[in-house]
This record gives sequence, C-alpha cells and structure tokens, in this order.
Amino acid sequence: MNERQNHTTPQNSPVTVIGLGPMGQAMTRTLLTAGHPVTVWNRTAGRADGVVADGATLAATPAEAVEASDLVILSLTDYQAMYDILDGATASLAGRTLVNLSSDTPERTREAVTWAAGHEAAFLTGGVMVPAPMVGTEAAHIYYSGPHEVMENHRVTLAPLGTPRYLGQDPGLAQMMYQAQLAVFLTTLSALMHATAMLGTTGMQAAEALPELLSSADSIGAILRAGEETPGAALDAGEHPGDLSTVAMMGATADHIVETSTAIGLDLALPLAVQAHYRRAIENGHGRDNWTRIIDSIREAAR
Repeated sequence: MNERQNHTTPQNSPVTVIGLGPMGQAMTRTLLTAGHPVTVWNRTAGRADGVVADGATLAATPAEAVEASDLVILSLTDYQAMYDILDGATASLAGRTLVNLSSDTPERTREAVTWAAGHEAAFLTGGVMVPAPMVGTEAAHIYYSGPHEVMENHRVTLAPLGTPRYLGQDPGLAQMMYQAQLAVFLTTLSALMHATAMLGTTGMQAAEALPELLSSADSIGAILRAGEETPGAALDAGEHPGDLSTVAMMGATADHIVETSTAIGLDLALPLAVQAHYRRAIENGHGRDNWTRIIDSIREAAR
C-alpha cells in the first residue's frame, strides 16, 4: 500500500462521488455539509445540476473525477457499472481508495477487490442500510468490510454518511450483510402487499388495512427479542425448544394462508414458499420443535 493510502484522511479532504441517483446525490450533499470538497461524475450529466448548485464540482470524465480525490465513492446499479465507467480511468486509480456502495453479490465484490489491486487501488465494500432521505441522519448506518487499516484511514470521512459498522477483512462480508438485510426487507414488503391484497378482496381499502398490518410487522422484532436474552443464541446452539410456537402449529397456519389465497385468486408464490419450509421440517420429524427449525431445510441447499 503506498503512502497516499496510509495517510489518515483529514476531515476536510476532497472526496469524489461517482453515480448521482438519489443515493449518490444524498451522499454528495452530506459530504458537502460536512466540509468536504466533492467532485462528482454521472453518465447523465444533468443529474449533477442540483449538487453542483450546492457546491460540488462536476468532472468532465471519470478519469478527471478519480484524479480529484484520494477517496472515490461509487453509488451505482451494480459492480458491472463500475467497470464500465472506470475502464478508461484505470491509469488514475493507483494509490486511491475505492469505496463501492453499490449492490451486487459477495462473489462479484471479491472479484472487484482483485481488479482494484491490479490497478494498485485499495477497496472497501459498503452497504447503505437506509433510503436516500435518511443518509446523514442519526438513523443511518453503513456496513463496511475490507482491509482494517483502509477502513480506519477513511472512517472520519465516511462517518457523516451514516455510522460505520465494520464487519471484518473479507470484502464480501458487507455485501452479504446487505443482501441478508434486504432479504428481510423485500420479503416483508411482499408479505405486506400480499396481506393487503387479501384484505382488499373483502372490500377493505389499503388505507385501512396497512396501519393494522404495519403494527404486526413492527411487533416482530420485539417478539423475537423477548423469546431469549440474546436473539440467535439458541439457533447457534442448535436448540429449537417448542414450548411457545411449534413447526406443526406454524405450518398449519401456513396451510390456511395458502388455502385462503387460492380461494380468493391471489398469486401463491410467497405463501407456497413459506408453506414449503414448514412442510419439509414436519416431513423430517421436527413438528414439535420451535418454528426456527425451518432453517435446516433452508441451509440444506448450500451443503
């Protein structure tokens, strides 16, 4: 690692942001507010108008954007977009740090680290866990993984975007955590829409249904935390005590949801997937265990 990467980033150091969707714009404005000179680049230059009016500098090319700062933050659709954009700027990457906050798979993230190292650049993976309007607020946090020294060198600069939560050296860790969080998020959103559609067949409007459904969604975390002192500890120990809610009980509920959804003509993709988890656990003789036993069949595909 060269001298530029070993130097701790001062609070007013220049930062480059590549990608000016809502997230990139929010990050740019947050960095400007924190006192950083920010250079930006976007394929559609017009998207930079707002942040340029706020004080950012628009680079004419990706190479010019990279050369403006030691720290380059990417907020793009996926990792392929990074390659597409920086393909003509690789000669400018040496000694700089790329912080890719785009979504993709952990494996593609690890491949990107090798690519960056081939151009003598350091690399941090990040996953932003709030929507664009919440960037820079106390509620914001961002998962990072990659070299610890690189993380610490840039922690002060990155902190205004959201509280940094460093997961470890493996560059794929932050992306895996991001995908895991989104698995919960997206599945919950689909469940909420499925439930709203169910109630809609009775004539209930979404404005009436969603407040009730959201109260249920909001309670899930509290219910799981109340079940054990450290959520997940029993799972790690391979324990599934069925004293409160069993696989058989939850599986019966899953069956009823499938039957109801079928009767009212809704899409069955989500309820069938949930039903399958419980049916496999029951078939494997775990009907009396806690519902957490369904993790076994979920894990089986990875073995």
